[in-house]
Formats: sequence, structure tokens, C-alpha cells
Amino acid sequence: MKNPFFILPYLLILLLLISCGKSNRFGIDTSNNRVEVKIHRFDKDLITLDKTNPKAGVILLYNRYPHFLPIYIEQILETATTDTLAVSNLFVKFLNDTVFAKVNKKTMETFGDISDIEKSVSDAYSYIHYYFPDVKLPEIYFFVSGFNRSALLNNQFISIGSDFYLGSDFPSYKSITYKYLLLNMRRERVATDLVSATLFRMFVMNKNQDRLLDNIIFRGKVMYLLSAFIPSEKAENLMGYTPEQWKWCKEYQKQIWATMIDKKDLFSSDQHLIGKYLNDAPFTAPISQQSPGRLGTWIGWQIVNSYMKKNEKVGLRDLMDQNNSQKILEESGYKP
Repeated sequence: MKNPFFILPYLLILLLLISCGKSNRFGIDTSNNRVEVKIHRFDKDLITLDKTNPKAGVILLYNRYPHFLPIYIEQILETATTDTLAVSNLFVKFLNDTVFAKVNKKTMETFGDISDIEKSVSDAYSYIHYYFPDVKLPEIYFFVSGFNRSALLNNQFISIGSDFYLGSDFPSYKSITYKYLLLNMRRERVATDLVSATLFRMFVMNKNQDRLLDNIIFRGKVMYLLSAFIPSEKAENLMGYTPEQWKWCKEYQKQIWATMIDKKDLFSSDQHLIGKYLNDAPFTAPISQQSPGRLGTWIGWQIVNSYMKKNEKVGLRDLMDQNNSQKILEESGYKP
């Protein structure tokens, strides 16, 4: 029998190597200088509106959501924000609709307790505040709209339609969207989507850069931040891929890159072509019908990962300030 005290040092070394492999280079203690996020539940307050006295209920909503409600009314209801009677009538009609009554009921069940979502976003926002302290973080709202809109954004808030996250198998989705989008229409995606929306709100791509390379590097940088700020989430989940889709990308990474180079797509400014690489789709058309969509973003993320590994002195702000896509590509040494 081997001496356990002889084995112990090797176990400790193994554990140390494993922990180093999983470490986040930009990890912080999110309990220090923490940003606590409280999500405003407009969806819940609308669903539980008193239909016997809706006008009074709408006035209460105006008082509770003075910044959000007018924009919701203008963009979702498309009516005058000052006409409380018209608004209350539209709300009652929506709440009495038999189809959306079931959707609203499911929304209340799915998002009865959102403390886990608030914690995840609070952790990520604490990261953002630490690395970008000058950024004013947005308020967050949930809303429902009868599948009218999945998100509302402005310079003050980010709001998402909670009724778009009721589960990939929710029956009502079959008639309103494409099958390939269903994967990410689930509760588990909410925190990631909120943080992703925040990052895309913080950083805007240089208008003078319109090549595919510029687009994939920009999106790759945002994905790098997302992975740093939600370090516990699996890469495929951050990307919105299934494990099988992620495995396909890893397996065919060399061929994907070779195709982009051979077709000279990388330096193209054709917006239609760029959209094929970046937009949600059942597959990335220039590459393969067996591929997942948005391969341009995935490749951009791999390039930025390689760049940051080879340039350990580059911080997150340095990364986002570097707008020379060609320089990032060259200094990444990316060769799958």
C-alpha cells in the first residue's frame, strides 16, 4: 500500500494546476464595492392591474414608472402618453385576451422569484463598475407586450420582454418565431442577455470601420468582456449555442478560418455578406449548412482570446480602446 503522505503533495500540485486553469485573469471579489441591481417589475404590475378600475391603475403605473411607462405607451401601444383613458382601455383589452392571459399567467409563474437573476446581473455589474467606473449603469425593467417587442432601450434603461423567456418548448412560440431562435427563449438566458445588452450599449463600433474583420473583432471584444464578467457561465451558453454546436465550431475551426480567408470575405464591406456571418440564422451560409449561425462572432471571440493571451499587459479598457482590427488580428497570432 502506497504511503498517503507521499501521494498528498502530488494531489496538491494537481489541484493547483486545475485551479489555475480555471482562473479568471480579471477576476474580482464582487462583494467589495458591490453594485446591487433591483429589476423593476412593470410586467408584474401590468398583469395584476385592477381591471375593475383600470384608469386609477394606470395613474398608479405613471407614478411608479415615470420614465419607462411613457416610452412603453408610445412604442408598444402607439398612442398618446397623456390619454390615460385610452391607455387603460388598451391594457384591459390586452389582459382580457384569452391567448395572452395564458402567456401572462406563465410569465408570472416563470418569473415569480427573480432573486437569482438579480444576483447574476449584480455580480456582472460589479465587474463593469470595477473596470469601467465612469460608466453610468442603466436601470433594468421587465415588461410584457403580447409578443409585440422583445426589448426597449434608451440612454437611461434596458428593458426586456419577460414573455419572450418562457422556455424553448412553450407552445405559443411555435407560431411567432423560427425554430432556431427557440434555444435562447428561456429563463436561463435572461441575465446573460441583460449583461450583453449593457455591453453593446456601452461600446459602439467605429462608423468608419465597415469590413467583416472590423465587425467580428468588435463583437469578439464584447464576448471577451461578457466571459470575464460572467466567469461561471459556460462558453457555449454565453454564445447561445448548444454543446453540439460549440463542439462543431471547435472541430471545424481551421476550415472555418480557411474558408473566410480563401473567399476573401474577411476584408469585404458587403453588408449583406457581413449579416450572413453575424445575424441570427439557422446556419452561417458562407461556411456550411451544418454550422450554427453567427460564426463571425464566434471566430472574432477566438481571435480576441488569442490576442489577450499573447498580450498579458493589455487590460480590458485597453482592449476596448484598441480600434485597429488589423493590429489585433496580427498580434493575436491566431492560427487555428
